[in-house]
Amino acid sequence: MKLPKKLMLLGSGELGKEFTIAAQRLGNHVIAVDRYPHAPAMQVADDCEVISMLSGEDLERVVTKHQPDYIVPEIEAIRTEKLAEFESRGITVIPTAKATHYTMNRDRIRELAHQELGVRTAKYGYATTLDEMQAVSHSIGFPNVVKPVMSSSGKGQSIVANESAVEQAWHYAIDGSRGDSHKVIVEEFINFEIEITLLTIKQWHAPTIFCPPIGHRQERGDYQESWQPADITPDQLAQAQAIATKVTDALGGAGIFGVEFFITADEVIFSELSPRPHDTGMVTLISQNLNEFELHLRAILGLPIPNIIQYAPAASAVILAAETSDSISFTGVEKALSMPDVDIRLFGKPDARPYRRMGVALAKAETTDLARTKAMDAASQITLVSE
Repeated sequence: MKLPKKLMLLGSGELGKEFTIAAQRLGNHVIAVDRYPHAPAMQVADDCEVISMLSGEDLERVVTKHQPDYIVPEIEAIRTEKLAEFESRGITVIPTAKATHYTMNRDRIRELAHQELGVRTAKYGYATTLDEMQAVSHSIGFPNVVKPVMSSSGKGQSIVANESAVEQAWHYAIDGSRGDSHKVIVEEFINFEIEITLLTIKQWHAPTIFCPPIGHRQERGDYQESWQPADITPDQLAQAQAIATKVTDALGGAGIFGVEFFITADEVIFSELSPRPHDTGMVTLISQNLNEFELHLRAILGLPIPNIIQYAPAASAVILAAETSDSISFTGVEKALSMPDVDIRLFGKPDARPYRRMGVALAKAETTDLARTKAMDAASQITLVSE
């Protein structure tokens, strides 16, 4: 392996920013691409481009211009069939063009897991009209969970308690859909004890390995806090690792996968999969010797990963915007950083809107409960101020 390599990042949010930093620490060249200027990863990348990633012509133009060795998607809304063309020309798409195509849509990855691999998932059905959604909801039963088949950060996701809430959930899902998809998935509501992310590192020429499991809590379909390690049994962990290996082996390629599970009293149930660093995995910025972004980079480049060491129980808590603004600053950072074993990441997003994730507080402690409390306290100290 000769370094440096040229990596093109499709999607340049906070996860992409940390990945860019990891890549540049080993001297690589990063081109950050997104649909809006001044995205977080663009602030630290070598080059940047503003395009519509749903436009095959735009993708062709920037790839031809920069000639990357690797294309690294960070978001769902990409013209994935174009990635297959790039792969056929010898550009490595992470994890593969096929895997990216499968995982950018909840319907394809769910069908792969359930129908082809026989993995236990929530019961589900699809709808492309309100009438279809009403019929599917009755078939699945209430309560159920409705999501766009293509979205990110929980956009468009809601819990539907009864028949009267179906129409509102339909419109919310369509409004939250990314790309040109107008299809939703209706899922069985799982009464889980804990929801976890298993960061699964698939390597080109070495066995698949895992980070300690990460617990997380969501609101409005988006993560609010995460903690590591999650409190699950060795048997539950073994089941989750086996399922994650089975699904990622079917997808192929290399890189980190954020594989989500519902853990109930009796079952380990596959939920979703992201073929890239996961937002709940930001806790690894303080918890491990190699964070999820460094692990993703090493797996992509085929570099060795001798070990993954968790330093201490740790947690992350999001810092959210409360209002819409295009001129922002923060107060309270000094208060948060006065707490021992606390760190803060402010993402540098150019504008804010209600519930938009603007930063994250990170904490270590003697137990995960103490780390969670510390991270939430640190996040609460920071206030976004509109100027």
